[in-house]
Amino acid sequence: MSRRIKRMNPKPRSRDERNDSRPFKARTAKKAGPRPGGKPGTKPPRFAGERAERRPPKAAAQERPAPEKPVEALLPTKVQTVTVTADENNMRVDRFLEARFPGLSFSHIQRVVRKGELRVDGKRVDSKDRLEEGQSVRIPPLKLDAPKAVGELSEAAQKTLKALKEMTIYEDDDVLVLNKPFGLAVQGGSGTTRHIDQMLEVMRDSKGQKPRLVHRIDKDTSGCLLIAKTRFAASHLTGAFRSRSARKVYWALVPGLPKPKQGRISTFLAKEESEDDTIMRIAQHGDEGASHAVTYYAVVETAGNKLTWVSLKPVTGRTHQLRAHMEHIGHPIVGDPKYFNIENWQLPGGLQNRLHLLARRIVIPHPRGGVIDATAPLPPHMQQSWNLLGLDASRFDPIENAPEE
Repeated sequence: MSRRIKRMNPKPRSRDERNDSRPFKARTAKKAGPRPGGKPGTKPPRFAGERAERRPPKAAAQERPAPEKPVEALLPTKVQTVTVTADENNMRVDRFLEARFPGLSFSHIQRVVRKGELRVDGKRVDSKDRLEEGQSVRIPPLKLDAPKAVGELSEAAQKTLKALKEMTIYEDDDVLVLNKPFGLAVQGGSGTTRHIDQMLEVMRDSKGQKPRLVHRIDKDTSGCLLIAKTRFAASHLTGAFRSRSARKVYWALVPGLPKPKQGRISTFLAKEESEDDTIMRIAQHGDEGASHAVTYYAVVETAGNKLTWVSLKPVTGRTHQLRAHMEHIGHPIVGDPKYFNIENWQLPGGLQNRLHLLARRIVIPHPRGGVIDATAPLPPHMQQSWNLLGLDASRFDPIENAPEE
């Protein structure tokens, strides 16, 4: 496998291969526009907006729209036709049915969609297709499961709710940001019995709706995880991720010193599966299943020449993107069980052999106006490493000035 990293070069290139030898700050000074309070009509800085822990989105203090009327989960005994509302715009078909009819089982939803009994504007759809405001949805007779009584939580559920509250970095009526700990999966899978999605069951409201995941991070990655508490918020937040309006910053510890100290990694990634494992490999344009992936990185601080604290900004959101990209340039993340393959490399004494990758910060438009800006602290094993190596977590992070493409 050849290693390829785009060094900064002023020569014009295609969008996918573009790079620049100027520092991030110099490259973005003109594009960023004035700070808040500057001339109207100019683009604000990337990380405009107050930190979530300092000030909630402005909309939290503004007048909110009238609350939605509860959706009655009546048993449809005959075919009915409903219209997609503004709040349901861009919602997946299966989520639409789940929201309209709490208690409808997942298997029943899949069955009526698969058989073509549910139609959108007279056409068959897939459960993952997205709806648009004003569309007409034909709903066949449905069989609803008995709704769970909303009452006092069991002792186990109370413990789960307490655990979620302890993880909470930011919360309002629409949004929840969790500081996900190392080793806790976001979703279920083979051999996974406890995960965030399952834990959110204890937060179901009186209409049977539970908070929804709008993005994911790996099981062994710590840090910011964004949750939508309402279907209105879910629609807006997933749209922000698709349009790349969400900005994410990660911190990692890697061996050696990446050169140059600031750079752009642009490759294609494809999934490679074996009997024992699944990883992302560097692929070529046109390879089956290959997707373009772009990451900016910047050196923040070094511990001699042996270890380096790097800050990472993914432009795209591919599986294992940061882990595969750092391995690709010869600096895999410390403690990575899938991508760290440097022979005869010894972990310095006192450092734990755990993935040193933190979803440090997320900045995203709030569904009702303003900006969500949340930051997660170093997890215990990374904090221990920072202390042992003498790294200062309060240092300026140069990745904030990285481009957005």
